[in-house]
Amino acid sequence: MAILGTLLKKGIMLRESLEQLYTSPLDLQKQELRNLLIHCQNTKFGQAHKFDEILAAFKGDQGQFYKAFTSNVPIFDYDKMYEQWWHLAQEGQKDVCWPGKIKYFALSSGTSGASSKYIPITREMVKSIRKTSMRQILTMSKYDLPASLFSKGILMLGGSTDLKRSGHYFEGDLSGITAAQIPFWFQHFYKPGKKIAKTKNWNDKLEEIVKKAPNWDIGIIVGVPAWLQIMMERIIEMHQLSSIHDIWPNLQIFVHGGVSFEPYKRGFEKLLKKPLFYMETYLASEGFIAFQAYPNRKSMRLVLNNGIFYEFVPFTDENFDEDGKLKSGAKTLKIDEVEEEKEYALLITTNAGSWRYLIGDVIKFVSIEESEIVITGRTKLFMSLCGEHLSLDNMNKAIELAEEELKVDIREFTLLGERADSLFAHHWYIGTDDEISSEALKTHIDNHLMKLNDDYKVERSSALKEIRVSILPTQIFYQWMESQGKVGSQNKFPRVLKKEKAQLWKNFLTDQNISLS
Repeated sequence: MAILGTLLKKGIMLRESLEQLYTSPLDLQKQELRNLLIHCQNTKFGQAHKFDEILAAFKGDQGQFYKAFTSNVPIFDYDKMYEQWWHLAQEGQKDVCWPGKIKYFALSSGTSGASSKYIPITREMVKSIRKTSMRQILTMSKYDLPASLFSKGILMLGGSTDLKRSGHYFEGDLSGITAAQIPFWFQHFYKPGKKIAKTKNWNDKLEEIVKKAPNWDIGIIVGVPAWLQIMMERIIEMHQLSSIHDIWPNLQIFVHGGVSFEPYKRGFEKLLKKPLFYMETYLASEGFIAFQAYPNRKSMRLVLNNGIFYEFVPFTDENFDEDGKLKSGAKTLKIDEVEEEKEYALLITTNAGSWRYLIGDVIKFVSIEESEIVITGRTKLFMSLCGEHLSLDNMNKAIELAEEELKVDIREFTLLGERADSLFAHHWYIGTDDEISSEALKTHIDNHLMKLNDDYKVERSSALKEIRVSILPTQIFYQWMESQGKVGSQNKFPRVLKKEKAQLWKNFLTDQNISLS
């Protein structure tokens, strides 16, 4: 990859990046949808939903194609998509939602639901992920980086590449599926290497990485913040270091995604000797949706021309119920109809056979001109017991500000809704290994949320009677994840727990004889 460093210094851009730079978002998206419909018109899904009629509408005026698309294809959540269509592909049938047979299914972390989800992965999707990954790498020309960085190792902390054979298909984490198919030219730089990457047991894999760490010259690390932090802490402890840079002096970039990095940042930076560049990605099991295109921005560039067509559902009470479920008749918008600073639930149609699929994420446009977005939450990971409409973005920001003011490292947290006599309470469970007063933390979180969210402030003087804070050792959160079979790789601790999952968490704490402060 040394030649890549030279190209970066010259500001080389891929054709797809130039195309997105000089073409209107609607034109790009219209072309993507047309290509997807043409490719799938002879599939079972395409025939059932009259793709030939939808394609004929592309000859009409600008909005006719979208009207035909939304009239013939309903909105799907995971349960509906799997029960009606994807299970057929999983059983080995071909030409279901995408031409041919589906060889791979990615297991999602199941953050919002009760169990893992099986998401189809096609060759075309893997190619799209590679292309978008290269587009993000080439944005590094905007960073002050030496060309020599691109001769260093890239440590990708993901799922096992030893995929499980289940009848007609292979299953595993998306990170394991894509890592198993990395191009030959990249294999020299890829760490932890093929042998360790195949390890199925997460703790065994971590132990091998910690042992091998001195043998590698790492320049870039990639993964979920919580697990990378645990890895670095173990490396520092085993090799008796003062920082991770004592063993990897050329480490300069951390590529992260899947969860907000801000609550982890304070503790993460204690392990460094010098600052890193942080690059955020929006790589879901369903596709590579967006990436950070500029340093010192907290927004990401939506990828408009690489196998995904987007729709946007205003995240309002008119469209979603109190459990985050989409209401019948919800209004959907094309990319030319969105507004900045408003929240939208994301629908995607992809080159892996997702059609008008409610992915579960809520985003907000910070720049329509540049198609720059931020993730503000999940359709089902929010708290609104009595109209406080507390978003994941609000929670992350309040925790971040409390950390800064109280000088503590909060590694994990989750929020439960509870009764307070005839009214309501928020119960925060905070994971930290620092000494901190629960009363002080409660005051800081509550005060910040009242500043961040007007609805929350109103309800704090009426129906939201109490704020409760319980401080727990960080390890308790990871032990619970392990008990749920969610340890390592792409798994994240849910920031909101409701219904069955909330009860499982409480039962776990009781079984562990945890005394709540």
